[in-house]
Amino acid sequence: MTTLKDQALLFRSLHVPGRPLVLPNAWDAASARLVEDAGAAAIATSSAGVAWALGYGDGDRVDRAGALDALARISATVRAPVTADIESGFGATAGEVADTVRGVLDAGAVGVNLEDSLRTGPEPLRPVAEQAERIAAARAAADAAGVPLYLNARIDTHRLPPGDPAGRIKETLARAAAYLAAGADGVFVLGAFDRATVSALVTGVAAPLNVLAGPGSLPVSVLAELGVARISAGSSIAEAAYGLAARAARELLTDGTCAALEGGLDYGVFNALMLDRPAT
Repeated sequence: MTTLKDQALLFRSLHVPGRPLVLPNAWDAASARLVEDAGAAAIATSSAGVAWALGYGDGDRVDRAGALDALARISATVRAPVTADIESGFGATAGEVADTVRGVLDAGAVGVNLEDSLRTGPEPLRPVAEQAERIAAARAAADAAGVPLYLNARIDTHRLPPGDPAGRIKETLARAAAYLAAGADGVFVLGAFDRATVSALVTGVAAPLNVLAGPGSLPVSVLAELGVARISAGSSIAEAAYGLAARAARELLTDGTCAALEGGLDYGVFNALMLDRPAT
């Protein structure tokens, strides 16, 4: 039987600059199973998608217990390694972030995204030293459990006020260096970037770089050429799925037709896929 440590080592090995790990993010067990069946080497959760599915808005509004329960359901449904977007860590202190990481491991996941956004107060980002302390606590919790958890430090400099692009890159790289020194394994920078920006980030970050794919982004082939090691869809697939639900509902209620539902998954095929669960 594959152990959690084995899964973690496998997941870690998938981060190769120039041959990126592509992650079409899931938000529940069904979407995770579909992503795996499509050929994904690993499953990543979308924090926004998970929050929406649980009835919350995105941005540190879902509680730890609900998020970890959703994560456990996903992990139990797929065979591939699972990594969880844990937003800001579901805790006010570094110790509480460590508790969250222990819960992530108990839920069967072997990676986390940990962001430096602040959702309250005047500043959009957590002070670097404070975020580094939270990353160090997450690393220590995983190390104590004997699992080489892949800790992806998400840097949310896209939330800073508009200004000098070069200054924003400089801030991003400074944060990346501090977070890697604290124990992060990779760096995730949000934004739809041009070639020059991606190249600057790849060159400036001394670890595997994770960027987004979605409407307006560079294609996977170009991001691979530039040396990106991990590409995530973020919340875009969940947004598209819920967009279909909204269009289909409006069409049925206003026109009485169901054209938007053409091309949906076959019930029998999808149900059989969901019945094919990993052995416990």
